[in-house]
Amino acid sequence: MKKIFAITALFLGYYSFAQQEVKLDITDALALRTLDFSYEYYLSEKSSVGIAALFNFEGRNSDFRYNEDRMITPYFRHLFTTDRTWNFFGEIFLGINTGEKEVITNDVTTYRDYTDGALGIGIGSKYISESGFLVDVHAGLGRNLFGSDSPAVVPRIGVNVGYRF
Repeated sequence: MKKIFAITALFLGYYSFAQQEVKLDITDALALRTLDFSYEYYLSEKSSVGIAALFNFEGRNSDFRYNEDRMITPYFRHLFTTDRTWNFFGEIFLGINTGEKEVITNDVTTYRDYTDGALGIGIGSKYISESGFLVDVHAGLGRNLFGSDSPAVVPRIGVNVGYRF
């Protein structure tokens, strides 16, 4: 009976802490015609895992745009502080990205599709209100590892707004 009680207490304790967040990168949505959604799941008080999905709707002839047309980014974050409202974190991510690279041959411009994976690191800070509203500011850089047609550097920059539940 004691073993069943102990196992039940551990199970409930683990899942009672479970916190989750859904976020939207508001700067990408307003300034760049790009949608970047994120979901984050807390493993403990000091670490979390998440996944972000970026969809670029900006035209190829735009003055400023991400090189990537689509990117799926799983990440791991470690929180350096445990304040209930403000937290500072570091992250490691793997960005699986696709896009087009401009190739100029004999004054003829063509576009070559690429798919690559970038390994990168980032830092950021997060504000969480008592009601669950959050603002997450982060910046990081990754390097594409596999393709020769892909850009060398992949940025991970944003200001997310979301909700913790």
